[in-house]
Amino acid sequence: MSSKFNYEVRPATLRDAKAIAEIDDQASQAHWREAIEYCEPQVCVAIDGGRLVGFVGFDRSRDKGTPPTTGEIWNIKVTASHLGKGVGLALWDAAREGLLEEGCSTVTLWLPLANERALRFHELAGFKREMGSIKTMPLGTAREEVIRLKRTLT
Repeated sequence: MSSKFNYEVRPATLRDAKAIAEIDDQASQAHWREAIEYCEPQVCVAIDGGRLVGFVGFDRSRDKGTPPTTGEIWNIKVTASHLGKGVGLALWDAAREGLLEEGCSTVTLWLPLANERALRFHELAGFKREMGSIKTMPLGTAREEVIRLKRTLT
């Protein structure tokens, strides 16, 4: 996977919380302010022309029983206007580098089975589905099936 676009990717600041929350329809500005302030998860943002166009949250895996060398992409989202333009790749690169610096050798993430675009993106980035991991999770008032994907970090 390669990108012909160049985006500024940097650690998020508290001033970014509102724009992140506008992209992430599942969490509030207060949630993101707290995440940024306490670095849980670590958050990086992608900027295009001075505008925040995507973000990634990553840290150690939250899954029980995983070794401390397993990282997790907690959340990665891009604005609709920038889908397919390399923002996701730039954010994935930043998360990969951050997890490697933390001493992680593998990385996982959970995705809805219905999100074919995100599944395809991550599979192109080298992630493999863990078929035995499928579970149903609450999403607001609804429920959705999710699957864990995993890859080694190199």
